[in-house]
Amino acid sequence: MITVAGRDLDILFTALDAELRRRNAGHIEICVIGGAALNAVGLITRPTKDVDVVAVGETSAQALTLSKSRPLPQVLAQAAAAVAVEFQIEPGWINAGPADLIDHGLPEGFATRLVPRSYGSALTVHYAGRLDQICFKTYAAADVSGRHLTDLEALQPTADEVRFALKWIEEQDNSDGFRVQLVELLEHLGMAYVTRDN
Repeated sequence: MITVAGRDLDILFTALDAELRRRNAGHIEICVIGGAALNAVGLITRPTKDVDVVAVGETSAQALTLSKSRPLPQVLAQAAAAVAVEFQIEPGWINAGPADLIDHGLPEGFATRLVPRSYGSALTVHYAGRLDQICFKTYAAADVSGRHLTDLEALQPTADEVRFALKWIEEQDNSDGFRVQLVELLEHLGMAYVTRDN
């Protein structure tokens, strides 16, 4: 069981699908990263407090187009609030916290690595794949360790995966201060020899 906010994630998303259908919302697609996604695709097993939506999607002609998830579509936010009341969980159990990551571009090929899962006719959730999670967790762990570092260590990234992450991270933040934090993180991981170019 994947636990989010103390509840089963599949049950929450099935309830969210029902709420969306009740509101005639059409079909909603979201892209999820972080702990909920890591659990959903079987990369780690740990409880998490929320669902991090990095983007909303729209599929046409079998191609997925992504756009910024902040703010969440109104009908989705309203349906999620109703689910929160039903299950007595925090109203922010699903949120657009990481939405700003899309501003400078998600990792190259992000959409091709998504793992889609349908929860009914109104809701499809696209979970970030392993390589992209390594990008996000490396970026987050360099700044605020805690659970991000724990997740990154559990993923046991290869040198090639870290190299890919470093190239993407440079597009997000190439300040000298952040580079120092990255070097410290790589040293902690035993990967001080890895750079974006070697």
